[in-house]
Amino acid sequence: MFEALPIGPFILWTHLFFLLIATALSTEFFFRLAESANLSLQQFSDNARWHVLGFLLGGRIAAIVAEYRVYLRDPLRVFIVWDGQFSFLGAAIGIAIVLYIFGRTSRTTFLQWLDVLLPATTFGLVFDWIGKFAAGQAYGLPTNMFWGITYDAMAVRYAVPIHPVQLYYAFFYLVLTFVLLIVRKRSRRAGAETLAGIATAALGTIFLESFRGDFSIPVFATGLDLLILILLFLSLGIVAVIEMRLPQKLMIAIEAVMTLVCAGYLIARPWLPFEAYELRFSQLLAVLALLGTVVYVVVHRQRYPHL
Repeated sequence: MFEALPIGPFILWTHLFFLLIATALSTEFFFRLAESANLSLQQFSDNARWHVLGFLLGGRIAAIVAEYRVYLRDPLRVFIVWDGQFSFLGAAIGIAIVLYIFGRTSRTTFLQWLDVLLPATTFGLVFDWIGKFAAGQAYGLPTNMFWGITYDAMAVRYAVPIHPVQLYYAFFYLVLTFVLLIVRKRSRRAGAETLAGIATAALGTIFLESFRGDFSIPVFATGLDLLILILLFLSLGIVAVIEMRLPQKLMIAIEAVMTLVCAGYLIARPWLPFEAYELRFSQLLAVLALLGTVVYVVVHRQRYPHL
C-alpha cells in the first residue's frame, strides 16, 4: 500500500497523483474526440473558468458524499481540499452539468457532447481505479482466490486476502473505452456511445460492486421498487415523446396522476410484504443512470431525427 509519496518536505497522495494523470490524458482524449466529431471547442475557451469550477466542485462533492461519515464527525475537514479525497467520476459529472448549461445556446445538442465525454471519462477512470488500488481505497471482500491481495493498513478492515476490485474496475473501463471507440466508428446516430457506455458501465457497476468490502451508503430495495422505477421512467419517456401532441391541461393531469401514484406507493411501501435486498448506493445510482439514459436517448432521437 502506497497511500502517500514523500517528495522532500511535501507529501503527494498516491490517488491524487493518478488523478492528475487521469485528468491530463482524458482531457486530451476528449478534445481529440470533439474535434473528430466536428464539435466546436470555442465554448471551452469562452467558459474555461466554469468548466474548471464544475470539475473541481463535482469531484469534491462526490467524494464528500461517498465518505459522508468522516465529514459528519469532522465538518471542518470539508475545507481541507489537499486530503486527497476527490472523485474523478464526480468531476466528469460536473463537466457534464456545465456542458448542459452552456450548450443550450449552441448548435450542438447535449447528447452529442456526451458521446465524446463518455469515452474520455471511462479512459480516465482506468487511472483513477489504479490510484485507488495503490492507496488501498475502495477495497474488496475477502477471497480464497490465488490473486487475492493483503493490505497492511488501518484503513482496510480485513487482514486476510481480499479481492483487488480496483483492478477489476480498471480493466473493465479499459475494455469499455475500446468498445466505445468501435461503437463510435460504426454508429450513425447521436447517442450510440452514450447508450452503450452507460448501459455497459451500469451493468458492470452492479456486478463489480458485489465484490466491494469498504463502507458504503446502504440502500434497501425490493423487487417491486425496481419494477416501479422501470415503469416510472418508461412513463416519463412516453410522456416526453408525445407531449407536443397533447393539450397542456391533459399533460398536467397525467403528471399529477403520476405524482400521486408514486407518493401513494412510498407511503404504503413500509406495509407491503416484500423482501428487501441490501444494495450499495452506487448500485442504485447505476440503475437510475441506466433508466434515465435510455429515456433521454429515445426522446432525443424523436426530437432530432436528423442526428
